[in-house]
Amino acid sequence: MAIKIMLADDHKMIRDGLRALLEKQRNMEIVAEAADGQNAVKTARQCRPDVCVLDIGMPELNGIDATRQIVKLPHKPKVIGLSMHADRRYVSQMLKAGASGYILKNSAFGELVQAITTVMKGDVYLSPAVAETVVDDYRRVAKNEESSAYTLLSEREREVLQQIAEGCSTKDIAAALSISVKTIETHRRQIMEKLKMHSVAELTKYAVKEGLTQL
Repeated sequence: MAIKIMLADDHKMIRDGLRALLEKQRNMEIVAEAADGQNAVKTARQCRPDVCVLDIGMPELNGIDATRQIVKLPHKPKVIGLSMHADRRYVSQMLKAGASGYILKNSAFGELVQAITTVMKGDVYLSPAVAETVVDDYRRVAKNEESSAYTLLSEREREVLQQIAEGCSTKDIAAALSISVKTIETHRRQIMEKLKMHSVAELTKYAVKEGLTQL
């Protein structure tokens, strides 16, 4: 039976390139595509792929938080992160979110088939370029986990923060997340209090630094 795969990347050219590569594999089938994080979660829930290949820097919902939701779906899909960055912050947070693999875009075409095969066996696949980053990260972990958006803010607060940083209005965020404007305002106030920040500009800079969005 063919491995069912979903591709999620906001660049159609990347999706087309990966599709062309994977369609040559007899045991692999592309069942869905998505161009943003929110749609990736929705599509994964509907199409039930075996493996989701996710760009980390997607709009509306970044690949890290999308991964966190996708791996909790009843059919337990595997997730492979796809990124331009070998930075330890991106790699470690993607793995903590539940991803089974992490490959760099500049090597994706050469490694993706191997990565998919590896994670379907229940193993973890990391591009050689990022494997050393992971080792170094674990070596430097102190007794107290460093403060970051992933330790200071809740999952919902990160969703709200990302959309604030991407310029969405309170009304638009409320509609996208299916919650009230008042609730969004409460989340924004709590985010500012937790981060000790007082302006959208500060929040935007922080969201970019933490890898929640790439503006």
